[in-house]
Amino acid sequence: MRIVSGIQPTGNLHLGNYLGAIRQWVAMQDGMGADDTCLFFLADLHALSQPVVAAELHANTVEMAATLLACGIDPARSILFNQARVPAHSELCWLLSGTARMGWLNRMTQWKDKAGKSGETQSVALFTYPVLQAADVLLYKATHVPVGHDQKQHLELARDVATKFNTDFGVDLFPLPEPLISKAAPRIMSLRDGSVKMSKSDPSDASRINLVDSDDVIASKLRKAKSDADVLPETAAGLEGRAEALNLVTIYAALAGIEPDAVLAEHAGKGFGAFKPALADLAIATLGPIRDRLTALLGDRPAVAVALAEGAAKAAALGAPTLRAAQEAVGLHL
Repeated sequence: MRIVSGIQPTGNLHLGNYLGAIRQWVAMQDGMGADDTCLFFLADLHALSQPVVAAELHANTVEMAATLLACGIDPARSILFNQARVPAHSELCWLLSGTARMGWLNRMTQWKDKAGKSGETQSVALFTYPVLQAADVLLYKATHVPVGHDQKQHLELARDVATKFNTDFGVDLFPLPEPLISKAAPRIMSLRDGSVKMSKSDPSDASRINLVDSDDVIASKLRKAKSDADVLPETAAGLEGRAEALNLVTIYAALAGIEPDAVLAEHAGKGFGAFKPALADLAIATLGPIRDRLTALLGDRPAVAVALAEGAAKAAALGAPTLRAAQEAVGLHL
């Protein structure tokens, strides 16, 4: 297997980011065989499809890399890099732009959703970034790509591009990457409102647990998290209509790596006065070591940059033959 996956660089990551995506990357890495490869990249080129502040993009890229390392991505077992350090992503994207079709991109649901009625004012990058996504995975001849529901259409486009390129130029260059459907990530909601997702954009810091929060802050936020006056039921079905209660049980289950029903089997009949301290202890035990590693890494940003550079060198070497073959296929004999 060769797995390729990217994530946009953002700062101030929280519990929802960790449980929703990062921990699944670590599980993929840990489950790979000796002949398998995981490539994880920070999609800093994709970030340019929206307005950016240069200093923020740079800082967020380093912080995201430090977070991935702190959470368990191991550069000795995975290739970790940021897109911009491997120019072959951009070069192959341009070659594939000659293969992709406007009609395919016009049908992309995310383009329709993001552009709305203001498509004429959007960046060209927002329209064409699915072609860059195709280049991201085809450059490394990925066999599998982790996808959520919102990205399935883009992987289908990558397969269409690969098929048309191979057919148009009479080559067997790009294999068709398969979707990797992992266990559904838990949906972590705000600690202040169980109807909205946990987000760094929420003006209330009490709504989320940041990965850099101290033990005392984690305990305080969970103690003050919105809940209700009822006791916990015996099964998850009994949490219907109790959004905040469901959220706290979901967080416990995700941190413990068990199902919500197993959490409730242990805590049924208890009120939140007893459940919240148990949840806080579990959260601190899980997140405390991550925070300590992250704090150390953020205190040595040059070391993080070195790790990204080393990963980029490995990625560039892996992708170079594919780019060269694509250039030769279209007649660019260098």
